[in-house]
Amino acid sequence: MMHFSVFTHAEHFEKESFLCAYSPFVREMDIWFEYAGEVLIVSPVKDKIDRIDKAYDRNDICFQPIKSLNFTTFKNLIISAIRIPRILFGIFRAMYKTDHIHIRCPGNIGLLACLMQVFFPKKTKSIKYAGNWDPNSNQPLSYRFQKWILKNEVLTRKAKVLVYGNWNDLSKNVVPFFTSSYSVTQKKVYNKEFSAPYRFVFIGTLSEGKRPLLAVKIIQELLDKGYDVSLDIYGSGSMHEYLSTYIENNQLGGNVILHGNQGSEVIMHAYKNSHFSLLASKSEGWPKALAEAMFFGCIPIASPVSCVPWMLGNGDRGILIKPEIQSAVQGISNVLSNSEKLHSVSLKAQKWSQNYTLEKFRSEIIKLL
Repeated sequence: MMHFSVFTHAEHFEKESFLCAYSPFVREMDIWFEYAGEVLIVSPVKDKIDRIDKAYDRNDICFQPIKSLNFTTFKNLIISAIRIPRILFGIFRAMYKTDHIHIRCPGNIGLLACLMQVFFPKKTKSIKYAGNWDPNSNQPLSYRFQKWILKNEVLTRKAKVLVYGNWNDLSKNVVPFFTSSYSVTQKKVYNKEFSAPYRFVFIGTLSEGKRPLLAVKIIQELLDKGYDVSLDIYGSGSMHEYLSTYIENNQLGGNVILHGNQGSEVIMHAYKNSHFSLLASKSEGWPKALAEAMFFGCIPIASPVSCVPWMLGNGDRGILIKPEIQSAVQGISNVLSNSEKLHSVSLKAQKWSQNYTLEKFRSEIIKLL
């Protein structure tokens, strides 16, 4: 079987034969690794385990730690510039020894790996571009550069670039793809009773890009209009303290709860017991928080970025909102009183999401390898 090497910016924690990382990433890679003989992961290191982390199913994975890159300050820029040559050499050496190159983009390590793979035109490659592939979206220069390299059939050969959505500018390298979290054994009709109190859920990183504060303010405005609603927030990030203070200062503690990072079973229970999944991100690839919620009949409420309008059937199986409080609240309140419509949208959402099972994901990976 093949020697399979992964190049990613996802930080890993290693202790003896114990290797773990962000659990959604690990669960997906475990499936890829089923078809590999030897596995090598090249990534930065993290110094502690988070509650949302998970160990790989395999305990024979080789790990090649590299330094992380950070360009947010002048000092970090200088440090990262000094680190890059050594990182490039480590990536090159790992690619030289492997049979199959697997790169995770977009990201700093992904960018360096994209540059290095050019020197190995005869090796098979799979590149997972987990960000927004929309050619009309406003993205950082480094992201646009990565996309240009990956689309270029001269620079990137024998490669399948897996992207979310079906766009007009796809080259022969680029393949529309998906991701999944649940098995065909979990497929069934989840009938929800759409009546007050309405339960909303936000699942994601608490960062400006995910707009968790907007989600809180939408719930606050619905409460002010007399709707019986609540919001459960799962995730951690730089905005946690700010959100906590905002919730306390606005006396929202009885209706908006910060749960922090939680395991997959807790998240699945939240989906099953919620009516709506709220995620008005600035940018997305394939927002798993929406697709997973839809699997269990949660109605997704999201901003129209990347492939989200396609996922939501342009509003047929979800609610598309502008990232503005009054407009979003109006769009949500327009349907809250129509339980029949909500039930219909819920059924359409889960029917669509349940097409993308782990079994289907596994069969598509086999085709790629």
